[in-house]
Amino acid sequence: MAGIELSSSAFNDHTFVARRYAYEGDNVSPPLTWSGVPDEAAELVLLCEDPDAPSGTFAHWIVVGIDPRGDGVAAGQCPTGGTELVNGYGERGWGGPQPPPGDEAHRYFFRLYALREPCVLPDAPTADQVHQAVDEQQLASGTLVGLYQR
Repeated sequence: MAGIELSSSAFNDHTFVARRYAYEGDNVSPPLTWSGVPDEAAELVLLCEDPDAPSGTFAHWIVVGIDPRGDGVAAGQCPTGGTELVNGYGERGWGGPQPPPGDEAHRYFFRLYALREPCVLPDAPTADQVHQAVDEQQLASGTLVGLYQR
């Protein structure tokens, strides 16, 4: 399967995310850029999840319907054409990292999926529901991992 190159000017893969992007900070989504989206992609789906959360994988950001011709998103913005769904906090849009104090650093997986057909999800999907929906339609994907600790 083809790969999408996903990166951020705010942090490198497997390095710490600044407090500005955390729930306890300014709770601003980090800037992201991408390349390598297949021409036949109908839409992009963006998921940020924390698999280290005590209650199971926690969805921090779910965006569907992103224009596949775009190449990124600025800090605090929704990607072009995208619709932000309800995250694990019960809020629409970005919900930054907030691991329990004293935990080892949690990993925040930013995953961008290029899909051959539009994705259909409930308004407040779990991370698992997103994975199930994109698995069948996926043409390519890219992953960027940020770390955060309190």
